[in-house]
Amino acid sequence: MIAVNERRPSKWLTPASGYLTGYTHTLNPYTGCTFGCSYCYVRRMPVGLFRKESWGEWVDIKRDTAGGFRREWLKSISKGPVTVFMASATDPYQPVEYKERVTRSILETMAEAPPQFVLVQTRSPLVTRDIDLLRKLGERVRVSMTIETDLEDSRKHFAPSSPPLAARWRAVQELRKAEVSVQIAVSPLLPHSGRFGEQLLQSSRRIVVDDFFRGDGSLGRRTSQLGVRALYEELGIQQQYSPETADSFFEELKSEAGGGCEVLWGQEGFLP
Repeated sequence: MIAVNERRPSKWLTPASGYLTGYTHTLNPYTGCTFGCSYCYVRRMPVGLFRKESWGEWVDIKRDTAGGFRREWLKSISKGPVTVFMASATDPYQPVEYKERVTRSILETMAEAPPQFVLVQTRSPLVTRDIDLLRKLGERVRVSMTIETDLEDSRKHFAPSSPPLAARWRAVQELRKAEVSVQIAVSPLLPHSGRFGEQLLQSSRRIVVDDFFRGDGSLGRRTSQLGVRALYEELGIQQQYSPETADSFFEELKSEAGGGCEVLWGQEGFLP
């Protein structure tokens, strides 16, 4: 049972720092994420640690009944260029968004008064619902769709509540067909088949690869505390739990990419 709460935030935009220093702000339409991926670094942050419920079992809906986001947004873009990473600590298209439409309302405001750039980071095919708004933002938006593996068994082992892979692949193609800028984020790389790289290169012209050790903002310490290595041991593939696994995958992907296809590593691939 998911615990759903409501909040009325005093501020929506958070100054970006650390891994996201290329952005002026981060924006999280929700607090908490019911996809509850086992390796999510947010589990080890205060927002994930100091709650009665376990991560993945609760979500706070940010209510904007008085138009606070719109006022804050217009004030921010009036001061200069605004670049936004949405979202750094939740998925803006987790299941509750079907009904609540908080993310859509944010994009509606952005479409009326566009930022310099916004990256929409998600693993949910629900993002295709908002293609009309994404098209209005044009070159100012990029959707980053997480696809960490091509094996459903692997997805179910590490992130059983996340959307099925087939739906994510279809979403990427739908976004491309609508001429919305989209990349695939293999972040973090999970156990996969030998066909994964080929499928990535056939599906997207921009691919970003990352791993547990350099992508969690703490050189892998947060991921280690989450017991991810034990999940590899359960599959009998603990030898794959190393930086070399992603390094090898990245280099092979780059060598096979044709002209016009970008294969990027980590932070570089997420920057504006």
